[in-house]
Amino acid sequence: MNDKHDFSEFASLITAHDEGNAFDAVVPPIVQTSLFTFSDYDEMVATYRGEKQRPVYSRGLNPTVRIFEDMLARLEGAEDALGFGSGMATISSTVLTFVQPGDRIVAVRHVYPDAFRFFETILKRMRVEVTYVDGRDEDAVAAALPGAKLIYLESPTSWVMHAHDVGALAALARHHGVLSIIDNSWASPVFQRPLTLGVDLVLHSASKYLGGHSDVVAGVVAGPKALIDRIRNETLPYLGGKLSPFDAWLLIRGMRTLPVRMKAHEASALEIARRLQAHEQVETVCHPALANSLPPGLVGTSGLFSFIFKPGIDLKIFCNQLRYFKMGVSWGGHESLIVPGDVVAAQKAPPSFAEAFGVDPLSVRLHVGLEGTEALWSDLVAAISAATES
Repeated sequence: MNDKHDFSEFASLITAHDEGNAFDAVVPPIVQTSLFTFSDYDEMVATYRGEKQRPVYSRGLNPTVRIFEDMLARLEGAEDALGFGSGMATISSTVLTFVQPGDRIVAVRHVYPDAFRFFETILKRMRVEVTYVDGRDEDAVAAALPGAKLIYLESPTSWVMHAHDVGALAALARHHGVLSIIDNSWASPVFQRPLTLGVDLVLHSASKYLGGHSDVVAGVVAGPKALIDRIRNETLPYLGGKLSPFDAWLLIRGMRTLPVRMKAHEASALEIARRLQAHEQVETVCHPALANSLPPGLVGTSGLFSFIFKPGIDLKIFCNQLRYFKMGVSWGGHESLIVPGDVVAAQKAPPSFAEAFGVDPLSVRLHVGLEGTEALWSDLVAAISAATES
């Protein structure tokens, strides 16, 4: 990203003081309660009849959670949003709302591994078939869509960072009457707004950049009110993946600084990616910005990418030598993280996992945090040197 990007739109959406907060508080109070009482019999009857919408039980509606949902909906340009207790609760509840036994869905290859496992376990038990396609091949996507119930997208995709023309894929889905859903956790609404590109529903692992501090597990889906209402009414109450008020409060706090953090993650990660690309021990760097251009609708990049070593590197020594980069799953927080590809490749998984998600054993996924570019680069160079000398 460069100075041509204007963050004023986001500032007005998420950083301005809401004068409607109780007690004129700059930070909205946490409504930490399990239930809400009614003033009289008539109010309770009107609520149960659906004539009045108000909090009843925090599994369904809570004022603090609602502030977060409204904030995310504004960022994504959506009519409504719905928070969940994790990214997987969001994915599973959203998909299960729109599929029935005997349906078929299309998913791009290299989706988030637990989304893949959900498709291959729970959906298979429901007799829902999943067709995996390369999202960069629009002809293959078009061929797979007829008869499908929905298409599940990520752009860029997990680990290999394949970036797609989201608008083109959404148009194909709409042409075939197929519902489109995308995981936008990597880019965040700062760098990609899929609903403006024609996607029907956008979801996030809010544990990542939306929270930004590695202290909350949460998820959220946004889109047209009619679709969000279906998820709210048909799956959220019964699967129970609700977002807690305190976690919503942490997300509100994190989102206030989202544009600033994304700019810092992008700048540092892109510089490190370029240096790795020129390193003699590195075969390939998987970062969307290293291509000739970003696909339409993706206006910036985040701190997550991967690279592949040339043969001769001892990955165990490389990982153990790192000081700033810690070995850990997830990403999107202030800290820098690393996951070695040989660990992922060695895990127990169905044979279809390798085709739909498989990673190179010599690959490494990095999340570039906020510790500073030069400190992180020195850390990587020292670890690569130690792993090569062995």
